[in-house]
Amino acid sequence: MKVRIGIGSVPLAGGPGPGPELAELVDELEARRIDSLWFADRASGPLIDPVVGMGFAAARTRDLKVGSGVIVLPGRHPALVAAQLAALITLAPKRILPAFGVRPAMAAEIQLFPSPDGARAALFDESLTVVRRLLSEPRVTHHGRFFHLDDVSVGPLPPRPPDIWLGGRAPAGLRRVGRLADGWLGSLVTPDEAGAARAEIERAAAEAGREIEDDHYGTNIAVVPPGASEAEVAAARQQILRLRPDLDAAGLVPHGWAEARDLVRRYVEVGLTKFVVRPGGPIGSWAGFLDQFVSELRPLEDELSDE
Repeated sequence: MKVRIGIGSVPLAGGPGPGPELAELVDELEARRIDSLWFADRASGPLIDPVVGMGFAAARTRDLKVGSGVIVLPGRHPALVAAQLAALITLAPKRILPAFGVRPAMAAEIQLFPSPDGARAALFDESLTVVRRLLSEPRVTHHGRFFHLDDVSVGPLPPRPPDIWLGGRAPAGLRRVGRLADGWLGSLVTPDEAGAARAEIERAAAEAGREIEDDHYGTNIAVVPPGASEAEVAAARQQILRLRPDLDAAGLVPHGWAEARDLVRRYVEVGLTKFVVRPGGPIGSWAGFLDQFVSELRPLEDELSDE
């Protein structure tokens, strides 16, 4: 079992820093041999598009893996998405980690990713099927409910199709992971919920005659660094409460690295091995946060991978 911990969105106190500052972050990650960098999909926000960000980061590095956490697929043409991924995989083999979702994280962005009324889930399923076929077959003919393709190809075709991960925590979404995906990247789930989610995914995969690798289950974690004020901790946890008012936010947003390590261990106990860590609010500098990340979490990554 290999436990791997990457970095998600890192907002700076002076602003989101999506421009020239991104180069600094990417270089710092590579220098510290951090596993991966994950780009959020916020079409209406001040963040870099995930596909553009993955290409930029991959071009500056040799070892850093880059992922999307997560790309909203309905509303994007799957053939274009497949072509973009094919190019990225060719340019950075074994370093591209695509993850997709059904709905934008921000409800206001639904209008930016249109779908027929009541058909977003069906559109997602067909879109994902088209993406997977185009990344694994030299020519594709597809006539479905939403898309019609005749003898279409994308190139260069990857020598091996990428593992495709999905987000989501609703039962229907978890069953979709089992039927169609290669891994699950959860969000806003407690360790108990994560364990139940993995079991649901495994059941759906078995029913579909499929199997998902043991180390293809993960989640996002927002960590409030040590030294944050009570107000900053409360603000970080309030963000979670807006999305999961039914939970104790303190159990999902650790304050300090000791709480973060404890939370990772609890997730590993229920079968998760991949983690995307981000600060639970703006920080003063990337370098300082990354130094803490390496000193506090890399030993845990090595420890848990040896078990």
